[in-house]
Amino acid sequence: MKLLEKAERIRIYIGEDDKLDGQSLAEAVVREARSMGLAGATVFRGLMGFGANSLIHTSKILRLSEDLPVVVEIIDHPDRLEPLLDKLDAMLKEGMVTREPVDVIAYRHS
Repeated sequence: MKLLEKAERIRIYIGEDDKLDGQSLAEAVVREARSMGLAGATVFRGLMGFGANSLIHTSKILRLSEDLPVVVEIIDHPDRLEPLLDKLDAMLKEGMVTREPVDVIAYRHS
């Protein structure tokens, strides 16, 4: 697959305990992106963070080590990302979604 010159990155900021129909929300998002044939998705687990409620989640303090921050990144052509954004609106109860242009230097597979 070759990405066109114009590409965008969607970042989805959620918690690792967030669920959709009993399944990890991050996993549900990645599976949805794959079923839509998007270029790829990556999930990052954060060491520390806070969101709209200002509650700090960290791996340093045992009692607060639950629900660590998770970021899902997906990059593809803007037109291909639009249907995913519509689905994300229904999938996310909490969290944040950002969208930004990116320059794809290389995208290869064997």
